[in-house]
Amino acid sequence: MARRAHCQHSQWRKMPLTVLAKTPLLLIGGGGHCAAVIDVIESTGIYDIVGIVEAPGVTQTEFMGISVVGTDDHLEALIKKTPHCVITVGQLKNAQLRKNLFNKVLAFGGQLPVIISPLARVASQTEIGAGTVVMHFALVNSLATIGENCIINSYASVEHGSSLGSHSHLSTRATLNGDCHIGHSTFIGSGATVLQGLSVAPESLIGAGALVTKAILQKGTYLGSPARLSIQNPKDSAC
Repeated sequence: MARRAHCQHSQWRKMPLTVLAKTPLLLIGGGGHCAAVIDVIESTGIYDIVGIVEAPGVTQTEFMGISVVGTDDHLEALIKKTPHCVITVGQLKNAQLRKNLFNKVLAFGGQLPVIISPLARVASQTEIGAGTVVMHFALVNSLATIGENCIINSYASVEHGSSLGSHSHLSTRATLNGDCHIGHSTFIGSGATVLQGLSVAPESLIGAGALVTKAILQKGTYLGSPARLSIQNPKDSAC
């Protein structure tokens, strides 16, 4: 004979509901990458986005229904009111703008939480630095280390034992195979792959779809399969 569950509905009705307050969050930078990060943030249910900080001279007053509350010139005052921030400027050519904004936030006493999409898979034995955003369907596998202020974009993969230096962007569907070591301020384009155990010099740019088959010891722009040096100084290049 099946047992019937015993429920005291009247007792449950009398119990107060505890609603956890969301953490107010300030976004630094508008645009396409900001739009994608907003979706990730909202999907976590942890944060309340209170506004967007834009570059000086931008006249836009709102973005995706979120108010533009000031420019970089107002950042110190805004951080005093809302200390939790995320850098939502994208990174294509180089990391300097994101790096500058990150350092400004820290100098003004701000805090940069790690934002992880609930649709991403991040293994328990990983290290992820402040301000990094892990986007929808990304994978960060066991023993991986991600630096500060990184972008792990949608469907990107960081395999076991690999490291990605601070201020780097691993683009959509890019793959770091096991035990790779990527220097700081590096951009790895969409669909690019770094083979097992290889290193990439800091401030490098790996083009979309490139296949890195040997260690990259000199910073530059690398394109193709196998990836070859195209431009020695990636400062003014893009992929």
